[in-house]
Order: sequence, then C-alpha cells, then structure tokens
Amino acid sequence: MFEKILIANRGEIACRIIRTARRMGIRTVAVYSDADSGAQHAGLADEAIRIGGAAAHESYLSIERVVAAAKRAGAQAIHPGYGFLSENAEFAEAVEAAGIVFIGPQPLAIRAMGRKDAAKALMESAGVPIVPGYHGDSQEPDLLAGEAAGIGFPVLIKARAGGGGKGMRRVDRAEDFSAALDAAKREAKGAFGDDAVLIEKYLLQPRHIEVQVFGDRHGNVVHLFERDCSLQRRHQKVIEEAPAPGMTAEMRRAMGEAAVRAARAIDYRGAGTVEFIADVSNGLWPDRFFFMEMNTRLQVEHPVTEAITGVDLVEWQLRVAAGEPLPKKQSELKIDGWAFEARIYAEDAERGFLPATGVIDEMRFPEDGVRIDAGVRAGDRISAHYDPLIAKMIVHGPSRRAALAALTRALQASHIGGTVSNIGFLANLSRQEDFVSGHPDTDLIERNLETLTAIPTAEDTVIALAAVLSLEGKRPGSDPWDTLGHWQLWSEMQRVVTLDHAGGLANLRVVARGFDMFAVHDGHRVIPIRIISRHADRLQVEADGRQVSVGIERGPHRLCLRLDGNLHLFALADPLDGTALEAEAGDRLIAPMPGFIKIVRTSEGAVVSKGEPLIVMEAMKMELTLTAVRDGIVESVQAGEGQQVSEGAVLVTLKAGEA
Repeated sequence: MFEKILIANRGEIACRIIRTARRMGIRTVAVYSDADSGAQHAGLADEAIRIGGAAAHESYLSIERVVAAAKRAGAQAIHPGYGFLSENAEFAEAVEAAGIVFIGPQPLAIRAMGRKDAAKALMESAGVPIVPGYHGDSQEPDLLAGEAAGIGFPVLIKARAGGGGKGMRRVDRAEDFSAALDAAKREAKGAFGDDAVLIEKYLLQPRHIEVQVFGDRHGNVVHLFERDCSLQRRHQKVIEEAPAPGMTAEMRRAMGEAAVRAARAIDYRGAGTVEFIADVSNGLWPDRFFFMEMNTRLQVEHPVTEAITGVDLVEWQLRVAAGEPLPKKQSELKIDGWAFEARIYAEDAERGFLPATGVIDEMRFPEDGVRIDAGVRAGDRISAHYDPLIAKMIVHGPSRRAALAALTRALQASHIGGTVSNIGFLANLSRQEDFVSGHPDTDLIERNLETLTAIPTAEDTVIALAAVLSLEGKRPGSDPWDTLGHWQLWSEMQRVVTLDHAGGLANLRVVARGFDMFAVHDGHRVIPIRIISRHADRLQVEADGRQVSVGIERGPHRLCLRLDGNLHLFALADPLDGTALEAEAGDRLIAPMPGFIKIVRTSEGAVVSKGEPLIVMEAMKMELTLTAVRDGIVESVQAGEGQQVSEGAVLVTLKAGEA
C-alpha cells in the first residue's frame, strides 16, 4: 500500500479523499491555488503545496504543476478526485511517465470514453443499447440541422467531450436549432477545448439511472448497483438516490450486466460510472434503457452507493491502484436500505439559480444520522473562480420513505449564513408530490419550478413575530437597561412597524405587556407573542399559543426568519417614507455576479425590446444571457468582450424615453 499520495483537487473532493487515506494510515499532500491558501483541504492534509494562481488553468488544471508538486513531495501516487483533470488522459500519461501511480483507469480507457461519439460506437459493438441519434465526425451546421430534423424534435445537442451538462442544449423546434447549436459549441469549446457535438433523440419521459462499476488489474469487474439521478436542473444533478425507485430485479440485472459489459469492453480498472437514460413513459422495462456515457472516475454522488453497500469506494480505489484484487465478488455485494444525497450550493433559486459568492458566517447541520461532505467552513469565502458547492448532505434509512423523511428533516434543520444557498429549494423538492411517490424524471424540476422556488408566504403569526423581533437589538448585551426588556414607565410601550414581505406591505402595532411578552395588532386580531429563551441566533418563542424554534438573521434594513424549514425575508420600512420601497427605474443592465463578458450583442443607439439578449457572460462555470429590462434605445454600452466585471457593474444603459 502507498505511504503518501497527492490529491490533485480541492474542496469537499479533497477533504473526502483525505479522510479515507488517513484512516488507512496513508499520508496526504494537498495542492492549492492562491484563492485557496486558507482552504479547509489545505489544512486537513499532512502537507500542502501551492501550485499557482486563482484561475483553474493556472493551478488545478496545470498538468506540469501538479506533477511537479507530487515529485517535490515524494508522493507515490496521485488521486485526481472528480472534476478538473480526473478524466484527462494526458494527465494520466504524464503521471505514469513521472514514475508515479495514477489512482484511476488507464489512459486508453479514459480516451475510449472521453469522446461520446466514439464511446457510443464502441458500446454498440459490445452489445450495450444506445440512444438513437447522430454521432458522426462532420460538424457542418446544415448537416447537423438536417440530422436533427431526421431524428425528430425534441433533440438534445451534446458536447462530445466532457460532461456535467456543459455544451448541452435541448431543442424543441427546428427554428431554434441554429442558436442552440452556436451556444452549445461555444460552451463546449470553453469548457473542454473541443466544440464538436453529437445529436440525440430527447426522450419525453426520461429517467437518468447510472450504475457504479469497479474493475481491477486481475480481470475482475463488478457493479455496485444503481443510482437514480433524475432530479436535474440545467442537466446538473440536484438530489440523487440509491437504489432507483421502482427498479425490478429483472431490470437491475439487465442494467448491471450491460454496465459490466461496457467496463470489460475497455479492460476497465478502478471506479467508473456507466450512465443510462431510461424511457419510463410506460414504466421501467429492461428493453427501454440506453447508454449515454461512461464517467471514468468516481462520481460526486458516490456516497449514496457507499451508504447502501457499506463499501468505502475511495478505499477500493487505493487498493486497486496498489495492485490488490477487488475486496468483494459480485455475489457478496448486497443492497441495505435506501440513501439520498442533496447538493447544497451557494446559489439563489429565486433568481434563476444564479451562483453566489460571499463569506460563510455560519454553517449548521444536524449531527445525528446525517453525513456531511463539505469543503468549506464558517469563515471561508465562496469564490467566483470555482464551483459554488458548499456541501453534500447524505442520509440513509431502512426504506425510501424513512430515508426521504430524514432528508427533509435534515434540510429543514440546516442553515448557511453569510451567503444565499439552495437549502430551501432542496427542502421543497424533497417534499414534491411526484418525487415523494417515487416517480422522478429529468423534467420534474422544470415542470414545477414556480412552486419549488416560490417565496413562502408567512402566516399572520410569523409576520407578527417578525414585527416583534424587528424592534430587538443584539440583546442580551452589556447594558444593564437591556434587562428591562421593552418596559417603560407609566404606560405600555407601543411601536408601529412596517414590513415588506413577498411584495406586500404590512403595518402592525406592537404593544409590550411585560418582559419579553407582546401583543401584536395586525388590523384584524391581536396575536400574543412570548420570547421564552435566546441561544445565539436562535430563539424559542410562543406565538399564538404554539411553541417554535426560530432562527434569526439581521441586516441594516432586513430581517430573515428560519421557521418550520422555511426562510421568510422581511424588509424593514420606514412608514413615513413613501419612497423607501419604490423600485428603481429599469434603465440599467447590471451584472448579477462577478464574471467574464463573452459576447456583446448590442451597440450604442440600437433599438431593443424587453427580453432581447444583450450580453452573454460566463460566471462560475455557467453561461448567463442578460436581456433588456424594457423596450428602449441603448444609450451606452459599458462592457466589452473579454472584460472581467464585478457584481453590480453597469453593463448597458437605456435612454430614459421610450423607443
């Protein structure tokens, strides 16, 4: 077994690998960029080496710098993690050429699966069913458009290199194909350096089911059952589960055998995932699933497989790379219970899932029965340079119902402070009717997007509670007068509070009845509120006769309450200022986050219509199209192609008058 390994990755990926290596008595070397000099993974490893600037191509994507760091540290092997260089055949070759073991498949296997068109041809010859489509080399736009028409809309344009939803577009109409092709090629070129695409039939009721496979140097290949990854947004997985709901023994056997055939076709060794798309328009059937691609690495969602099999997949990777045979045979692998994984991101679900940046003030997750794989801590900054993943939450239970209930409870009890997160969205998704009933599909989120991202409307008691808490300072403090609460001489203290919640104003009168006891008049009734106890930023209160635990965050003009798994936002308004809550005139197009300007589609003097695309920018691995906020005439364009812009930067201004 190895004595020291280098991990060529960052964040939760590196932390996850470090923990298994440490348990096995293996020393670890982390690498870090300038942006990650204080990152958790760098401090968790036995030693850490700086490899370059904040930009990924200057650090984590630099083959030369990663290999040089391994040599400098005396590492015997390199674990690529997942993402970055993990599926780069040139990297695997460079590692082996340096006399270092690559903890992953052989370069030939990576290449065989790296191009989706070639991989599909190989799988078809191995007897693995593939999705109908065009997988040829010619990339002439007219030819591709003709192939799409021949396949029949809707179709899916996919980059032949890479994965993770990059360079992928669904097209429903022939007239939309050209623009979608341009966008897919542009995104693929930026992400993978290869703009070639393939065209596939888009299944209208698809489920994304993948099979974990493992091979060794001794000719053994097994599968560790399936994962359902159907809950997706922009082709990115959101919540994964294992096993797949509704899976029959016959289909599990057929899919597992097909995955093993795929691995054997390329003499695969190490951890890999064979991804299938299943047509569930008439249920799950053994003859209605098709090969999509093979990921020649460990997957982000591997913990759900670990939970139901009791196998540490990173330990298996290390043992296989060291030349050992697989620890178990197929007959020894069993499914125990059910598991879910939810990906917690710094992103704003209510603003189209825009990735967010910022310093994490607080991270709170349940401790009992919940596995958290996190790469950041309180005090860490979410950088615009990398993926905004904060943590992965994994739960396991004896049944699907029990495990899903555990996931919902855990999400409702969690909190990320300092930056926006998708926890509320995930909690809503975990309760969505079709998902709960065991009928997920890849379009479920899109169909229910409005409901899943809706701002929860607070009940009268919650609004009354917000009115009381809006009057509070940071009590209890050092001032002895704080101990008097809201008491005052001769008469009851009264205050009028105006709150803006979910686009509506509420005027309430708060009357102090004693220490931490209040009556709130909302114009319809009187709601009694009593603060029972305070614990840091969490209060125990009695509101209208019901005791609840409430999380609270304050800003200069805002109040955020976390109650019953929901996040309620309130703007604090001055009732004497009639203009305080008026919206700004929509004359400016503003960068929603830090990013890179890729395309400018307008110019000074141009006449534009509301919703017309004006700027295409790239931020945190995502391409954003910014559109005109109203009809008008462009007064000025303040951003150029290739320019790096900060959040809030004005990109385009419109003249005050109408077009």
